Amino acid sequence: MSTPREREPPTMRDAPPSPLVTEPEPLSHGLKQRHLTMLGLGGVIGAGLFVGSGAGIAVAGPGIVVSYLIAGALAMLVMRMLGEMSAAMPASGAFSVHAERALGRWAGFSVGWLYWFLLVVVLAVEATGAARIAHGWVPDVPQWGWVLIFMIVFTVANLAAVKNFGEFEFWFAALKVGAIVLFLVLGVLAIVGWLPDTDPVGLANLTGQGGFLPNGWSGVISGVLAVVFAFGGLEVVTIAAAESDDPARNVARAVRSAVWRILLFYVGSMLVIVTLLPWTSMEPGESPYVAVLDAIGVPAAGQIMNVVVFVALLSALNANLYGSSRMVFSLAERGEAPKGLLRVSGGGVPRRAVLASVAFGFVSVLLNLKWPDSVFLYMLNAVGAVLLFVWALIAVSQLRLRRRIEREAPQTLTLRMWGFPWLTWVALAAMGAVLVLMLLDDSARPQVLWSGAATGAVLLVAGVRELRTKRD
Repeated sequence: MSTPREREPPTMRDAPPSPLVTEPEPLSHGLKQRHLTMLGLGGVIGAGLFVGSGAGIAVAGPGIVVSYLIAGALAMLVMRMLGEMSAAMPASGAFSVHAERALGRWAGFSVGWLYWFLLVVVLAVEATGAARIAHGWVPDVPQWGWVLIFMIVFTVANLAAVKNFGEFEFWFAALKVGAIVLFLVLGVLAIVGWLPDTDPVGLANLTGQGGFLPNGWSGVISGVLAVVFAFGGLEVVTIAAAESDDPARNVARAVRSAVWRILLFYVGSMLVIVTLLPWTSMEPGESPYVAVLDAIGVPAAGQIMNVVVFVALLSALNANLYGSSRMVFSLAERGEAPKGLLRVSGGGVPRRAVLASVAFGFVSVLLNLKWPDSVFLYMLNAVGAVLLFVWALIAVSQLRLRRRIEREAPQTLTLRMWGFPWLTWVALAAMGAVLVLMLLDDSARPQVLWSGAATGAVLLVAGVRELRTKRD
């Protein structure tokens, strides 16, 4: 029996609801517009940009700017589609709910569980990376000790009122955004020679060392494969919008403000990097941001960037724990996860869903610490291309739902997808092209194959459940 402070909301009916029927959310509505806006801006600014971008520069040269434009344009289209549906039908399960309403229970089940699995596995990478940096600062605390501290701190933050999560993410994201803006300002000043002891650099680094496309368009495409997954994380803002005071309006505003600024941050910082430094000087695994700060004479550049990357990792850990708990809660609401996860605290927090997500996330961390090159590597490969599956389901759902919403409740379309339906089809074709290119790339092929196997397994379970439901 539920206590007065804890309640268990009923599950949604078995039949897929009308896309225009939004079930009341039993969760808190403690997130403010500023939380969502900063979450949208900071959600994808992480270690993948600050460190991982070096690998993209190494294969594409200055053409990495074009790679980021292509990958960023695809992410913007997906976010616009998702924003359209979330503004019309806000729900804590976001694209999982949309997929169910558009395609049936199998789609909502599949995309929801795959996304949850993606978040709790990536969470291990973030926790381990942050612990490695912290261990370098305080060697007396073992790496596993730092992991434990981080997991406890963010579990407590997510078990408390949702506004605590919002405040954590607001300040984390503010630091990351501030770091990017300061980097862009310093970079532009260095390019024009307005910093002390600097001369204008001109276009020599963009046109030298083989030209702007030293490895041709194949290098640009390789760059796209290296950076496209860095845009994952934008989806969490539409999950969080369901816990704001005005979900429909707030998600529309957050999406509008985020997509253009994020593209500016990514493309702008890459343009600064390849203009200031020869692309041949970049080393995969080393931060190009540190190299630039060193070059323009910023003292202790490496340690400054270590702090920024550390904050970025903790921010991503916090956001992924939040997103995974809300996704599994939404699955439980629709009867696609154990009913026990439906318990909600008096403050509107799905505590059992949080604990279930952090428990599996902690298992992932332990596997990463113990067997990083075997068991955990297989898990990481199994989610490597899952984001593309999620994005594809978002696009297909938007194609199906847009016409129905236009017929039945056009007033809810406060945010519309550009160039519908043509740009939606362009986005789907681009996702297919990325998958094919990954299959042709020796280093990326294992991710596609393992992710395909994981997706096939989840689809098989979804199909069996569908058959059982029909028989019953």
